[in-house]
Amino acid sequence: MFLPLLTAALMTFQDPAGDARGDGGYILPQRPPVTEAMLDLRTVSAQAVSGPGGRTLRFGVGLGQIGNPWQAPSGFSAAVIDIFVRTSVGGSRTLADTGLQVRGPGGWQYHLRLTGFGSSLEAAPTEPGGSPTPLAAPAVRVEGTRLVADTAIPAGNYAYWVTSSVYSPLTPAGLLKPSASRSPLALQAAREDAPTPVDVLAAPDDRLAFTAGTLAPVGQTRDRQTLTLAGLGLAGLLLTLWATVRVWRRGA
Repeated sequence: MFLPLLTAALMTFQDPAGDARGDGGYILPQRPPVTEAMLDLRTVSAQAVSGPGGRTLRFGVGLGQIGNPWQAPSGFSAAVIDIFVRTSVGGSRTLADTGLQVRGPGGWQYHLRLTGFGSSLEAAPTEPGGSPTPLAAPAVRVEGTRLVADTAIPAGNYAYWVTSSVYSPLTPAGLLKPSASRSPLALQAAREDAPTPVDVLAAPDDRLAFTAGTLAPVGQTRDRQTLTLAGLGLAGLLLTLWATVRVWRRGA
């Protein structure tokens, strides 16, 4: 099971090794050769760092191996890493073009996509049916078997959805979607509508991403605003009861 490790400035989640096969039956493309380790999520961290724009989030994504089958100048090109960030109530419940939906209440406010040929950051649509808003692109670098991304997301204690997919320059979005094709260029799966990620940040016994198409968040999953409003409501109720008791005692 993924294990959150919390320090004063860093939260890290661990993901099981050797599970970058989707529902267990995905077959990775053979041309160019992509290994499971290149796509295998091992750790995901979120760290608050100080910069010119104030305190923002730095993400670290540990993989089993850094692969560069498409010879990207960035040094990696096997995986597409998507990180969706929930900062408050509301948000989008569709996890972009991964084929997955949010499980549970709420949705994401920021979407970070890391690819070897250009990474991006966008904010969720503010209106139903609207388009995401592009934000300043993150600065991404390779450190050993980790991808490190400095973003413009304000630092905070948030919830996250994280996926790893196969990169392909032959598709408009750069994601290689599963298919039943036997081509050596294909990501083979038992059904055409299978989710695009081959690995997700989840407990080892949680297979709902590939059976039901939903993914649960990790991290701070409670809405602080909701809890604050509930606390204020309870305080108001207690104050009313206290005032009622005082009036009753005076009249007794």
